[in-house]
Amino acid sequence: MILPETYLSALLLTILSMLCWGSWANSFKLTGKPERTWRFELFYYDYSVGVLVAAIIAAYTFGSLGSDLSFDDNLLVAAKRNMAYAVAGGMVFNLANMLLVAAISVAGLAVAFPVGIGLALIIGVIWNYFLNPQGNPMLLAAGVTLVMCAIIVDALAYTAHAKPASPEPGRGRSKSSVGRKGIVLSLISGVLMGSFYPLVEISKGGGVDAAGLGPYAVAFLFALGVFFSTFVYNLYFLNLPVQGEPLSMLAYFKGTLGEHALGIIGGIIWCIGAIANFVAASAPNKVQVGPAISYAVGQGATMVSALWGVLVWKEFAGARPNVKLLLTLMFVLFLAGLMLVAIAPLYVASSSVVRLFGSSVRSAGEIINGLGTMLV
Repeated sequence: MILPETYLSALLLTILSMLCWGSWANSFKLTGKPERTWRFELFYYDYSVGVLVAAIIAAYTFGSLGSDLSFDDNLLVAAKRNMAYAVAGGMVFNLANMLLVAAISVAGLAVAFPVGIGLALIIGVIWNYFLNPQGNPMLLAAGVTLVMCAIIVDALAYTAHAKPASPEPGRGRSKSSVGRKGIVLSLISGVLMGSFYPLVEISKGGGVDAAGLGPYAVAFLFALGVFFSTFVYNLYFLNLPVQGEPLSMLAYFKGTLGEHALGIIGGIIWCIGAIANFVAASAPNKVQVGPAISYAVGQGATMVSALWGVLVWKEFAGARPNVKLLLTLMFVLFLAGLMLVAIAPLYVASSSVVRLFGSSVRSAGEIINGLGTMLV
């Protein structure tokens, strides 16, 4: 299998992961308004196919080249328990991701990703750090705190935007209810999304030399979990939809070639990002960015996706000045948090760092408290 040989190449892979994870959802947006055309439940069948196809191609190309253990050999020697963890990781991720797509269909990219993936980043970084502690804990803690502040600010911005300046009788409550549903779906997705990556890390065991899984084998088994669990989860989503009327599975066959193609492309793009992330986290120790940092930088996809939502899909078109200010603050806090997490491996904890970032976190909290009054 092919693995990165320098820290720079490992970091570039995490950046590729970030771009892919932040852009794949555009394929769903391109299918049109889900309540009128192609529902996310139907889109997701094709998405899961794309994930599996990309994982298989990577396994028999990059995963079978180079001097390290090949993909096929890795599956032969890996422990069944490790394989089970990889499949479980795919199943947990898939439920989280289906809820995320549901949130996108209700509230849009600029809300679902910052809230859902932001919460996932917090949970994932903490869990991954305890599994494999790499990086300055003070910088990681400060970064996670800033991301948490960004999530709160984004939720405030969406709540303020969903609340009309002059509500019409009988209409404001309905829009507000939809807004709350989008945020709740995003939060539930975030809790689950933050739990899948540690399962991936556990599936690696002690490495391929200790009956563990390499990144390409992890990606393949993970994709199997995504593919097969889609048919199970969709039994619920089709019959008890988060939006619209119940659907029959046969509605899938009424889709156009373009709608099916967009789902497959979305799955391929996401899986390329996942493989890049898994490979970066599995690099040799001397050049490894570490699972906590690899996961966190990959979750910079949140900002990429939010930018797509704000700049391209105009999800906050016509926003009032207070909403625009909150959105700007959300971007600043999220980027600052990601930067702290990304540089955490490069610095040793010191009292000056603790004092510096401790005061920054307190200041961010004071700013948020002050902004709360702007929503009235």
